[in-house]
Amino acid sequence: MKFKRTLKALALGSALTLGLSACATNGGASSSGESNDSGSTELTMLVPTYSDATKGLWEKVIKGFEAANKGVKVSLEVVSWDDLDKTVATRIQGGKAPDIYNGGDFTSFVSEELLYPISEVTSPETLDDFTDSFIENASVDGVQYGAPLIASARALFANQDLLDKAGITEWPKTWDDLKAAALKIKETTGKSGYGLPLGSEEAQAEAAIWFYGAGGGYGDASKLTIDSAKNIEAAQYIKGLYDAGATQPDPQASQRTPLLDVFVQGEIGFQIGLPPTVKQIKETNPDLNYTVGSIPTKDGSPFTLGVADHLVAFNTGGEEKKEAIKAFFDYFYSTDVYTDWVTTENFLPTTDSGNEKMSSNEDIKAFLELLPDANFYPSANPHWQDAAVSMKQNFGLVITQDPADVLKKIQSEADAG
Repeated sequence: MKFKRTLKALALGSALTLGLSACATNGGASSSGESNDSGSTELTMLVPTYSDATKGLWEKVIKGFEAANKGVKVSLEVVSWDDLDKTVATRIQGGKAPDIYNGGDFTSFVSEELLYPISEVTSPETLDDFTDSFIENASVDGVQYGAPLIASARALFANQDLLDKAGITEWPKTWDDLKAAALKIKETTGKSGYGLPLGSEEAQAEAAIWFYGAGGGYGDASKLTIDSAKNIEAAQYIKGLYDAGATQPDPQASQRTPLLDVFVQGEIGFQIGLPPTVKQIKETNPDLNYTVGSIPTKDGSPFTLGVADHLVAFNTGGEEKKEAIKAFFDYFYSTDVYTDWVTTENFLPTTDSGNEKMSSNEDIKAFLELLPDANFYPSANPHWQDAAVSMKQNFGLVITQDPADVLKKIQSEADAG
């Protein structure tokens, strides 16, 4: 599943620069038609496809919004994630930036001064409802430009039958606990204790579980810290899991999605999963006896890796359009409308009211409890995309090489851009 795809500044740079020449002189990104001849305000909306339900969900939202806001019309365009970057770049270049846009990283747009701060296009009530842990990731230089749309978080899945056979009665809170439990599963059942996907699909995510769990991380908007001492310690721990026989035989070649399939079929004791993993289990192996809980860290402190996509508003000019965008955001983030959208797409809410309403959903309860302790990728850092690419290509080498050398190589490639 393509949950988050970030826009790489290098790829969009020329298009954005050309786009500015076609922008209105009011400092915003120009767009065709603020209002039509009948006096109604028209908004354009560009969004990616999350599932087969996405287009219908947005059409339902728009129908309800237009019924409650006479005189405002919303034109929806839905494209694949693969086409999203190209589509928005072309729209900007042609002076037809969408008024509302749903994507991953938006820092390139901020640097070109194309977006409204989100406080200008939401009511104070809507703005205050966003869960605190998502605000920093939605901001650039302390200004929030993104309205957090949906979230995903990671949690530890466990095969309860394997735990029972191995005599494991307590949830592993620390790295030592996890390693001991994984080895016990291997020794008593012959199954892999921990599923460790270090292949190119999402190595940066698996690494983040351990980096942040050691008190390290990728850094922030101004500096990447891939080869920090704490990250090296985390990579050494991962190598130690493999060397001890606690993982599957080939972690460096293992991709997350196929390995989760192996877990769902009952062949792995522990593995990091996502909210859609629950749905996958229900559909492909409903008899699996499993448990979902917190991710073990070095010292047992709570943590999860969070990922969020955002809605942003391009400043296409005009108070009428600005007020219409504000009305749309306030309508969409109203509790019932928003939670219906999020629930159908099988994600997590990014609002406190949404969290409260969905807290009784047992399928996502464990993930919701982890969200306040979420850490995020430093997507506002201009070198983050280079770092992510290098992580996918090289991080699996920690299994066979000196982890410190591997991380130094990745750091160097990220810094070089």
